[in-house]
Amino acid sequence: MRTLSQVLDETAQRFPDRPAVFYEGRMIPYRDLAAEVDRLAAGLVKLGIAPGDKVAIWMSNIPEWIAAYFAIAKAGAVVVPMNTRYRTHELEYILANAEAKAVFLAQGFLGIDYAGMLGEVRSRLPLLREVITVGGEAPGLRPYGDVLKLGEDEAAQAEVVRRGKGMDAHDCVFILYTSGTTGHPKGAMLSHVNMAENARQITEVMRVSEEDVFLLAVPFFHCFGCVMGILGAVTWGAGVVPMPVFKADEALRLIAKHKVSVLYGVPTMFVLELDEQRKAVAAGRPYDVSSLRTGIMAGAPCPVEVMRGTMEELGCNVCICYGLTEASPVITMTRFDDPIDKRVETVGKALPGIEVRIVDDAHREVAPGETGELACRGYNVMLGYWKNPQATRLVIDDEGWLYSGDLATLDEEGYVRIVGRKKDMYIVGGFNVYPAEIEEVLFTHPAVQNVSVVGVPDPVMGEVGMAFIIPRDGHALDPQEVVDFCARQIAAFKVPRYVIVGQDFPMTSSGKVQKYKLAERGRELVASGQAQRLEPRKPAR
Repeated sequence: MRTLSQVLDETAQRFPDRPAVFYEGRMIPYRDLAAEVDRLAAGLVKLGIAPGDKVAIWMSNIPEWIAAYFAIAKAGAVVVPMNTRYRTHELEYILANAEAKAVFLAQGFLGIDYAGMLGEVRSRLPLLREVITVGGEAPGLRPYGDVLKLGEDEAAQAEVVRRGKGMDAHDCVFILYTSGTTGHPKGAMLSHVNMAENARQITEVMRVSEEDVFLLAVPFFHCFGCVMGILGAVTWGAGVVPMPVFKADEALRLIAKHKVSVLYGVPTMFVLELDEQRKAVAAGRPYDVSSLRTGIMAGAPCPVEVMRGTMEELGCNVCICYGLTEASPVITMTRFDDPIDKRVETVGKALPGIEVRIVDDAHREVAPGETGELACRGYNVMLGYWKNPQATRLVIDDEGWLYSGDLATLDEEGYVRIVGRKKDMYIVGGFNVYPAEIEEVLFTHPAVQNVSVVGVPDPVMGEVGMAFIIPRDGHALDPQEVVDFCARQIAAFKVPRYVIVGQDFPMTSSGKVQKYKLAERGRELVASGQAQRLEPRKPAR
């Protein structure tokens, strides 16, 4: 079992001159990436980062994210990746809850002023000692280059080596926050083994080698990007093309330019890439995607026609993966030699070393083909939720089974079909959204008496939020104002795109909102065109 830094070091020794990263005209070979990681790790040690300290990364998909990722781990610290769409409310909560001692910070992204936002809350984060900035300078922030310079200190370099020798591959190296069903995100603690072994198995199924090049538009702050993507590529010495913002035409151009062979994405991305290629074909100027070999479609339910189109029109022999952050993340995966119907209609079989079973509400195993909750057990199950043993006990039992909250069937051959979600979560463009978190924000609106949020279908994003709201007596509610209110406080993908103002909710006899009825009503309103889809008028700071 290897640590994350051992994965990189071994690859850099085997393939020192192979390209590790292609970005904006630069090619960074593995030798240079490993050297930068070494200096950065020593720089963190020089700044006083101790083993077990939490260090956050708040940047988009850029090469410095990759270097910081491995450097934090090499220094014996714990990586805390942060969603690039966070706003001040989420930023403060994550940094405070994680007890972060330092954060790698981009100056901004997509018009979001990261430095300014951090400045608003930093006085309330007494444990945050260092803010390391990439791509600019600002008062109170330490430039990335200065940390590299500090890393030239020989004593700090020796300390990094000493820590590496004493590192246990079962130690926590990652705390990845998942949107919370109770209104606050929970930090899933992942070990080196969780991540390194999962990344190795996934990419082994895909037959990845040093000849491959990955296009990664999926976010690095998500397991899809940092485990399945970065770590999967580094395991075999493959190259990575980071893409900070996904645009279908740009993705296709990058595929042609860098001879990309491995393409990752949520179904939404593949839908847009297919549409773009079809338009290009119709115009007689198709993109050269002949280098595509395989990839992964995951993060949301995968429509059969999208899967077929990707394989037939893009020539990408894509695999389907299913998993969750708490499972590091992949549990099941389709294989190249699976029958075509299994490849397009199921999420495949469990990876080696992972057991899967389908259970009823009492956690009793159901018969093959019957629907129940999917549970898994194996090397991939997280260590638990950071500072939240009660939440951990709710999802991991005494025998080590992790309960996913997803409804599925398991056939006699071991293939899994996902048929729904036991919890209220919905997925917006590959991002998990939990209604309780959105409802908590909306309850702070002075005109809101009651609110219930559900997911409704969307042709591009897969699903978006619809907020049903009962206003306070004497208050009028403008749906557009509600959307703008949310956009000022939470990430854009979480903002409801529909707001329905009414006077009551369907309720159970015990006084609980019948969300399934609201979801049915929401789907009807969208299908009939009676609901108006809204976008925030002004982007939040």
